[in-house]
Amino acid sequence: MDTRRIDHLWSHVHWLTVLGDLGSYTAAAQRLGVSKAAMSQRISELERAAGVPLVQRTTRSVRLTEAGQQLVDSTRSAFEQIERGFSGVKDLAAQPRGLLRVTMPVALGRQTVVPHLPAFLRAYPEVRLELNLSDRLTSLAQEGFDLAIRHTEHPPETHVAWRLADTRALLVATRGYLAERGTPQHPSELAQHDCLHYVRPGDAPTWQFREAQAAAGVQASHVTVAVRGPFSANNSEVLREAAAAGLGIALLPDFSAEAALAAGDVVEVLPDWRSVGAFGGHLYALRPYSPHVPRTVLALVGHLRQTMDKKNPPG
Repeated sequence: MDTRRIDHLWSHVHWLTVLGDLGSYTAAAQRLGVSKAAMSQRISELERAAGVPLVQRTTRSVRLTEAGQQLVDSTRSAFEQIERGFSGVKDLAAQPRGLLRVTMPVALGRQTVVPHLPAFLRAYPEVRLELNLSDRLTSLAQEGFDLAIRHTEHPPETHVAWRLADTRALLVATRGYLAERGTPQHPSELAQHDCLHYVRPGDAPTWQFREAQAAAGVQASHVTVAVRGPFSANNSEVLREAAAAGLGIALLPDFSAEAALAAGDVVEVLPDWRSVGAFGGHLYALRPYSPHVPRTVLALVGHLRQTMDKKNPPG
């Protein structure tokens, strides 16, 4: 094939790579910032040039043919190297600049991250920030995010992880609810209470606890309780409001509970016990490992570490 004919097809191959990753013309077009029609036209041009089908279309999805997958696999590393090289050139600028796409859970973002962003954007006026607030865990690489903020105990080993702050979960309820139903003195008593549970796919409604303080030489007690109640949700802000309305006892991350506690809307229950496994003990900024980290990412991570938890050491 005439090399002059090939030259104009490199971007077509990149578009095919994105299509293969996302499995949808609509999603790929949105990722690339083009129309679905333009996306389809580019892939058709590439197939005509290759002389073989590269994409197999069904009524519900799109997947690459064997030839399409071979083309993507053989060129992916070259495109990744180009991306790294271009990112390095952009970072030669004196100030961080450009679009930074960040994803995080809704309640975590609204309560712990968003309040710190105006100061960041004032400090770096050439950075544009795009937030995706969703409780659905997304793939950073496939969906084009530069950074994720996550509430977890153990960040994935395949990612670079910066610890932003420490956190814990606690039980809260209104004084009125406790006056009517009694205040639990031991986690086992929660089985007789209305408990407001955070829903996760495939997760049984059980809470686990350990003693916050144990006598010297004595192993801390651990207790697992099967809980039930009139209400559950996959958002800690919603559970906080339900608890503040007197519906029961909610298990919340501290960042969701602290404002209601300070206002006296709820009080802490079983303060001598610590929740185990309900929520992560740390807030992390995560990014898939790569040899080069964009300056915009480092700037945001540095800002959040400094403002979210003054106790965190750098590094």
